[in-house]
Amino acid sequence: MTTLADILRGIERGVFPAPDLSLTVVPAPSPREACVAAFTGHVVVAAGVDPAWVAERVPPGDLSAPTNPPFLSALEAVTGRRVNAIDAMLLAPALADPGERSAATAGLTELTDHTHPRVERAWRYRDDVRVYGDSFGGLVLTGRGLADRLECAVEVPDGCRGNGHGRRLARAARALVPPDAHIWAQVTPGNAASFRAFLAAGYQPVGSEALLVDP
Repeated sequence: MTTLADILRGIERGVFPAPDLSLTVVPAPSPREACVAAFTGHVVVAAGVDPAWVAERVPPGDLSAPTNPPFLSALEAVTGRRVNAIDAMLLAPALADPGERSAATAGLTELTDHTHPRVERAWRYRDDVRVYGDSFGGLVLTGRGLADRLECAVEVPDGCRGNGHGRRLARAARALVPPDAHIWAQVTPGNAASFRAFLAAGYQPVGSEALLVDP
């Protein structure tokens, strides 16, 4: 049986779901979450629902319906979860060159105090969270999130924004994972500054996701 993890690992290798205007239903990736993931010409519903239930609510060929409020509200009701956000999915390969990895992580220190609100939030949705800070008070987090993929998030203090720190932290995340890995980021499209920072750090948009989590 195909799983969301299979699909995401394929995308890391450059293999996307067929852009055939179809919809695939797969099991929820974990007891912690469900997801609707949209790609070019293809939508994946990863939740504990029957394909027939989905087909009743999505007109054939309508790839906008699964990420619109009526369907997501029905999915919330049947799964007992809530939609956390609809984010763009960004993906980048790890930095493999030792010199680039060293330069990207220069000035970062791993932190053991996990009481920062951003860190506490990361632990709710990810496993194996690691946190690094820089001299400006910025944070970069890595961990295993949806379907066990490696994910990152960054935090830049208000007074330091607009100076390239977000871009540097996003690039650093590519050096904080194994050199043969890939790293994912989820960015709300309206957060244009964050979106630009990740694009400048070498990430590429590959789709969007509506994550359903415990209420």
